[in-house]
Amino acid sequence: MGPGAYLEFEKPVLELEARIKDMQAFANDENVELTKEIVLLERKLEKLKRETFSSLTRWQRVQLARHPMRPYSRDYIERMTTGFISLHGDRAFGDDRALIGGPAILGDWPVMILGQQKGRTTKEKLANSFGMCHPEGYRKAMRLMRLAARFGRPIVILIDTPGAFPGIGAEERGQAEAIARNLRDMALLPVPVVIAIIGEGASGGALGIGVGDRIVMMENAWYSVISPEGCAAILWREAGAQNAPRAAESLKLAADDLIDLGIVDQIIPEPLGGAHRDAAEAASVLKAVLLDALVELSSLTVEELIARRRTKFRQMGVYAEDDTF
Repeated sequence: MGPGAYLEFEKPVLELEARIKDMQAFANDENVELTKEIVLLERKLEKLKRETFSSLTRWQRVQLARHPMRPYSRDYIERMTTGFISLHGDRAFGDDRALIGGPAILGDWPVMILGQQKGRTTKEKLANSFGMCHPEGYRKAMRLMRLAARFGRPIVILIDTPGAFPGIGAEERGQAEAIARNLRDMALLPVPVVIAIIGEGASGGALGIGVGDRIVMMENAWYSVISPEGCAAILWREAGAQNAPRAAESLKLAADDLIDLGIVDQIIPEPLGGAHRDAAEAASVLKAVLLDALVELSSLTVEELIARRRTKFRQMGVYAEDDTF
């Protein structure tokens, strides 16, 4: 990884990895026996990695979800599927590059797969609005989902967005309406819908393509009604930026929290240190989880799918009042 492509709490791990590589290169170039020293350093590295990544704070998980080298939707689609055909346009205004999607083969399953794509280079990020969908993105998503329903294809959705695009043009073209319509129509889709939160899952930007039968979440992803920075700015005004870690703790936006709250159904383990450390392994594990979900959901009738899906989302946010005070 190049300069800037690491997080501050990753730095000791990366420095030790670099030291081991330098020692291995020196041993090979100079024909020096350093096996014992290298083994000791590798053991030290393994211990350091486990200590560093086994007790991450919620804010550190947010940072990992935003890691510059983290796999994006296209990376997963390329590694998990074959025969992917990217479809474009909402048939109303235009194409939104923040959302990619089309038919593909996942294992032995013909599926419709969609995902939010941030972009890797500066040019791609600008063209893709950093993964923030416009109304035409949500309408394109629904067009593809209806196409999947027509041909009886299960739908797989990869969520990774800092939110819906907040520009004036997006509001003028009906951002809120497009998201609200998706919430309604996704609840009634007659095919299995599996949602995977692979990175950031912020607010309506994520929920606009987030209604499904099974919701799984990568270990270092986050999912919340608002970003930590947005929450902190509301609560602490000018001091908002420095209070983002505090807000992240209060929002309970990590995968463990959301399992406890009944928002997500399964946590997908990542390679030690995060999905960016081994994208191929991360994709392999995600693919296995998606296939298991498709097998399970395929046994349900259309009526059962819709009833269970609607019940699932109606139960979210239920609370009990304590009358003892």
